Amino acid sequence: MPTLASLSFAEPLLWLLLLASLLVGMSKGGLPGIGMLAVPILSLLISPVLAAVLLLPIYILSDAVGVWLYRRDYSGENLRILIPAGIAGVLLGWGTAAYVSDEVVSFLIGVLGISFCLSRWLRKGATLEKRPVELRRGLFWGTVSGFTSFVSHAGAPPYQIYTLPQQMPKLVFAGTTTILFACVNLAKVVPYSLLHPYTASTLWLSVVLLPIAAVGTLAGKHMVHALSEKWFFLGVQIVLFLVSIKLFVSGLETVLS
Repeated sequence: MPTLASLSFAEPLLWLLLLASLLVGMSKGGLPGIGMLAVPILSLLISPVLAAVLLLPIYILSDAVGVWLYRRDYSGENLRILIPAGIAGVLLGWGTAAYVSDEVVSFLIGVLGISFCLSRWLRKGATLEKRPVELRRGLFWGTVSGFTSFVSHAGAPPYQIYTLPQQMPKLVFAGTTTILFACVNLAKVVPYSLLHPYTASTLWLSVVLLPIAAVGTLAGKHMVHALSEKWFFLGVQIVLFLVSIKLFVSGLETVLS
């Protein structure tokens, strides 16, 4: 486990931690999906499991800033469905942690994300029907999102598959995303602590990185305001597509090996 004493500005891991914290903060500022890049980035130098454990406190601390920023912009109708479903997904992930391969889950998430983006882009010339909030679909995708978030902090693709067709205003979409995953991340605290106990050094490292995440959160909120609805949602879909490719390739390599 990295410690404050063992890290210096000459250490590549420190710079990757700073970048990962910034990306987590930007995702909490309303740029959903970009925070999923944090674990793969840290995985270049440390194990994915260690990366996920190390980042959870930063996610939670950034959530507090994000929830305050979007305290007036969210879809209560969606959250009433997605929050219980997301927590159920976390509990499902906890209960199956010893039996489910992270790589297989990554592969399946990648397939879903790629298929969703391609289906929307290939129908670009057609008028995409706006879908309403749906209880059954919301419970299903919310549970899948909570499960994949527990396994690898990759809850955004299933969530976006459900919510993007609703064509919510960008601030409402960003706020709903932030509040949902704040609840999901809080639900992960006890299971993560039991599976991978935290140390004082880990928590102090997260506290030191918090200002970087806070800057990222404010920057993310600013970018959401600055971008038009068209470019905001196109950007969300592009990030979803790229992250899905990464998850697909990583999972496929393991499945075939």
